[in-house]
Amino acid sequence: MNRSRFPISVSSLALVLALSLAPLDASDAQIVFDPTNYAQNVMTAANTLQQINNQITSLQNEARMIVNQARNLANLPYSSLQTIQQSIAQTQQLLHQAQRIAYDVQQIDQAFSTHYGAANVSVSSASLIDGARQRWQNSLSGFQDALRVQAGIVQGIETARSEASALISSSQSAVGALQASQAGNQLLALQSKQLADVTALLASQGRAQSLEMARSAEAQEQAREQMRRFIAPGQGYQPGNVSMFR
Repeated sequence: MNRSRFPISVSSLALVLALSLAPLDASDAQIVFDPTNYAQNVMTAANTLQQINNQITSLQNEARMIVNQARNLANLPYSSLQTIQQSIAQTQQLLHQAQRIAYDVQQIDQAFSTHYGAANVSVSSASLIDGARQRWQNSLSGFQDALRVQAGIVQGIETARSEASALISSSQSAVGALQASQAGNQLLALQSKQLADVTALLASQGRAQSLEMARSAEAQEQAREQMRRFIAPGQGYQPGNVSMFR
């Protein structure tokens, strides 16, 4: 009985050993998950993505900075300097066209030493009358020159208004610091031109008034001299024959 069971046991053992030594199929293999390694891989990928985002943000900031620099260096497309200079030159030309006694120190001194001042008692009455006529013409020319300067300034008001409007519009639409600065400088130039016009106007009016006041003072001096000559003792009235109506 024991002998009959021994072959069966050996056969069973051989079968078990054969199955244990046989190679396993790939579908029967188990995958091993390492949580520590997985966490490290996730952190590495996140850091890499963050670095890429930082680089993209830095490049965007640099591009924005370059664009802003280009805007700050852009010139103002509108310029009124030539118009302002032409207007100032026209006012200067009107001042240079002053008649008779102009804006010249030596010329003024010479004119006052000749036609203004104390009346010369040795000159004839005809010379006194001629001097009075010269002074009257000087005053008349001074008033005319003042009116011409006033007319020139008034004619330039519309130009100044148009230029100021254009400069203000350019300043409001400026895309950079340089354009805003240039617009501000041109507005200051326009204000300087207006101050120059006011200076020219005051100078022309002051010249006319000064000439008229000098003429009036000299007229009083000449009147005293003529009165002195009229009442001065001398040969009285001598009757004579007068021929009238042929």
